[in-house]
Amino acid sequence: MEKVRMGVIGFGNMGTSHCGNLYAGKVPGMVLGGICDTSEPRRTVAKEKYKDVPVFETAEEMYKSGAVDAVVIAVPHYDHTSLAIKAFEYGLHVLVEKPAGVYTKQVKEMNEAAAKSDKVFGIMYNQRTNPVYQKLREMIKRGDLGHIKRITWIITNWYRPQAYHDSSTWRSAWKTEGGGALINQNPHQLDLWQWMFGMPDKIFSKVSFGKYYDIEVEDDVFAYFEYANGTTGEYITSTGEAPGTNRLEVACDMGKIVIEDNKMTFNRNVISEREHNRINTEPFDFPECWECNIPADFSGGEQHVGIFKSFAKAILEGKELLAKGEEGIKGLTISNAIHLSAWTGEIIDVNNFDDEKFYNILQDKIANSTVKKEERQYIVE
Repeated sequence: MEKVRMGVIGFGNMGTSHCGNLYAGKVPGMVLGGICDTSEPRRTVAKEKYKDVPVFETAEEMYKSGAVDAVVIAVPHYDHTSLAIKAFEYGLHVLVEKPAGVYTKQVKEMNEAAAKSDKVFGIMYNQRTNPVYQKLREMIKRGDLGHIKRITWIITNWYRPQAYHDSSTWRSAWKTEGGGALINQNPHQLDLWQWMFGMPDKIFSKVSFGKYYDIEVEDDVFAYFEYANGTTGEYITSTGEAPGTNRLEVACDMGKIVIEDNKMTFNRNVISEREHNRINTEPFDFPECWECNIPADFSGGEQHVGIFKSFAKAILEGKELLAKGEEGIKGLTISNAIHLSAWTGEIIDVNNFDDEKFYNILQDKIANSTVKKEERQYIVE
């Protein structure tokens, strides 16, 4: 295989972007092999724009066609896993958009299907291409920070007005989207959290549902994380704040890291706080601290194109993926645990997460939904 023929399933917001990048040749070793969408108007647009690319009504038609070697799945969340499992059955490589799915039970089935195949399985965690987060992860793995005491991520610059929630029939309902801010806006950050800091052991949360908007899913979240080694975390997110904040703060033995406006500052102690505490005799003496601007590429990285490049190299050259599809369950487990804690008032044991309990409560939410989205006016289908 000289080039991977990539099929794009879903010609919506993300799908159209993926098609544009692939067709423009931005991904070495990969070409746009096909487009699929169940909407006839969208298929018409795709045919007019990409006249030399086959367009399909269903994923199964694309899978059977022989026109593609791999697919990227960019459709509403509930369908990610079933489409991926079927693609593996047809011997295709799979790249799934975030989130991996809506609930861990279905994602485990997808991961099992991937493991049984010999195909490459990736997930579109494009924030892993951001050099700032790559640099922080590198520093943590190298031990530059010492023990991490506290992690606080305030990410509230996801402002989405009511018009956004009304813009598509599948948005902001348990039955069609499976959640709100956590499942839609925050999967990248929840993935970055576990990618850099590891999975928390316990989670407790307070979550508001429809606090700011006429929706039934979450739009305001506070979650508290605990690690067995004593590290604590706070995750605060909302779609109801404007202009909002995106600030990651990491307090550690060697000082404090702050990432804000895609820049990283390290207030670095000359000696660790624990060592200072051991040798110091002055009641109010702080360890000497230097403000260091950490050198990194602040462009934000290659984002989606970077994930496609990694995926192509994995298929063509056997290179390791930057974002393995099997890892999608980690961020989703954090998301599901936050929901489950909010629904039950319990502290959730992440290491022994109860897939069935979450799934059953979600089914109750779907069955008792009071949202009648068909009565609203929509900007797009």
